[in-house]
Amino acid sequence: MKCLKRLLLLIFVVYLLPTFAAAGLWAVKDRPARWSDANWGSAHILPEARDAPDAAIFIFAAATGGMKGAVASHSWIVTKEKAADSYTRYDKVGWGSPIRRNHRPPDAYWYSNPPQLVVEIKGARAELLIPKIEGAIAAYPYSEPGAYRIWPGPNSNTFVAYVLRNVPELGAVLPPHAVGRDYLPDGELWHLDPDGRDLHVTLRGLLGFSAGLRSGFEMHLLGLVAGIDIANPGIKVPAIGRIGL
Repeated sequence: MKCLKRLLLLIFVVYLLPTFAAAGLWAVKDRPARWSDANWGSAHILPEARDAPDAAIFIFAAATGGMKGAVASHSWIVTKEKAADSYTRYDKVGWGSPIRRNHRPPDAYWYSNPPQLVVEIKGARAELLIPKIEGAIAAYPYSEPGAYRIWPGPNSNTFVAYVLRNVPELGAVLPPHAVGRDYLPDGELWHLDPDGRDLHVTLRGLLGFSAGLRSGFEMHLLGLVAGIDIANPGIKVPAIGRIGL
């Protein structure tokens, strides 16, 4: 009984307390009441494509709309070929064609929330990785209409996390508030990244852990992630994100 109480206290302190705090702050935040009132325009993070001749890869995440934004973000992928005069943006969404291309500016606000840059790669390395990214996108198993579920997945973050796991050279993981990122396709219980540097174990994205040089050590519970970042020292706090040390 004492062990159970300690476990429940640990869950409350590590997972629920930060979530309640984030929800409280979000509730008093000034934000658009409706989808149509939100800002979906460019946040002007990226230069004009024609002014940046090198190949480039960017992954963004931004808080989503409504009360979901207190604990969850939406992520997407942006690529640009060498000397191209435009970017290509890929999102997994729950309406229309599930994997959208260029339905928003590459660095757009999401429900008026500014995007966070998760990873940026430029030059020759990006040239090599763009075909691999496109191959992973083409192979994503939930690309058909109807293959979307807000929680626990597969959702927008499941899609981007799938690409990151299958192109480990990108060297990144999504932030802790990217709910759905730990959902593995086809009911898989575990996944070892192709380079062997990260192991992911999960029960349908509801309970599990990730461990390795990229993930550090993470425990996820009902889509909420807590952990320790080793590569870039810091802690990962549910609903809040990564806090660097």
